[in-house]
Amino acid sequence: MTSIAVTTWSLEQNSPADLLPAAAPGDEVRVVRSEVPSPEFSRFLYASVGGDIRWTDRLVWSYARWREHLERPGVETWVAYDRGTPAGYIELEAQGDGVVEILYFGLLPAFRGRRIGGHLLARGTARAWDLADRWPGLAPTKRVWVHTCSKDGEHAMDNYRRRGFTLFDTQVEEEPEAAAPGPWPGAHPA
Repeated sequence: MTSIAVTTWSLEQNSPADLLPAAAPGDEVRVVRSEVPSPEFSRFLYASVGGDIRWTDRLVWSYARWREHLERPGVETWVAYDRGTPAGYIELEAQGDGVVEILYFGLLPAFRGRRIGGHLLARGTARAWDLADRWPGLAPTKRVWVHTCSKDGEHAMDNYRRRGFTLFDTQVEEEPEAAAPGPWPGAHPA
């Protein structure tokens, strides 16, 4: 089995003032919280956004595992819709002591390159800074962090930096090479 070197970059913000705004992509795009925990919908978002960039770790999750994760206090999913169609999402998780991680963020392939990603990332990060307001018992947010890797979308790192995230760690590891799972062959125009 062949392997590939994968670089993982960890980035952070340490104050709400670090967040840099993004231009709104237009009146047709809305960002809405997915308030009802739905394993089916979350798995759809995960597989559709990450299918062509090798997101595979959650594909093996059972329905019960998805539900358990989504029902945890401090976990929120925010979805960007373009004229009523899901275009992408951002998933936040409070990790205790005022730390919030952006677990997943991305757009479905057909919606990339249309300024939706910067807008969604800015809105999701702003929400991360206010997460304790919604979840009693959570400490106020002191730090928001995210990691991206060389397998992610080609504009991911630039988008994080344009939103005010700064690099705090870089790691390189060998991973088994695996084909992107889909969502299915020919799902979006080349």
